[in-house]
Amino acid sequence: LVDGLDVRNMTKHDLHKRVAFAQQKAILFKGTVRSNLQFGKPDATDEEMWHALEVAQAKDFVAALPDGLDAVVEQNGDNFSGGQKQRLTIARAVIKPASIYVFDDSFSALDFKTDANLRVALKHDPAIQKSVVVIVAQRVATVTQADQIIVLDNGKVAGQGTHAELMANNPTYQEIVHSQIREGGQA
Repeated sequence: LVDGLDVRNMTKHDLHKRVAFAQQKAILFKGTVRSNLQFGKPDATDEEMWHALEVAQAKDFVAALPDGLDAVVEQNGDNFSGGQKQRLTIARAVIKPASIYVFDDSFSALDFKTDANLRVALKHDPAIQKSVVVIVAQRVATVTQADQIIVLDNGKVAGQGTHAELMANNPTYQEIVHSQIREGGQA
């Protein structure tokens, strides 16, 4: 069910209107920062755009661009770094009014501090608080505060629970956490 409606009775268009999606491969379109954000919400005001950029941890670098929201975005966003492109695509998802926000490993190019700040901003955003947020991640640090974590192993569910529950009872999750700690990650 989405918004109390059975998805099997929805058209694809109606379902797509209710879902905002940011994928791992950050795709930006030739135009401006503004025109890229308008793909998420065509009638967005400047205030809404700056808010989405703030949540996505992109406000500071966009504000520093000579033309701000009207700064040029080259094809594929080639004039931005990987982390900047990801933050702009996250802002495009955040600006869309949605019932479900899906972040499909879209925090992977972010440093740990930006990742953490972004998750805090998502958690405290009033509009997003009313929605379901799904974060797909390979980095354990990205999901430790999630209400529910689903552990996949070769495409099959290998566990489900909170970080504490999985640390106490799930060998697959424990192995992932310990391997990331050994590799210098934060868990």
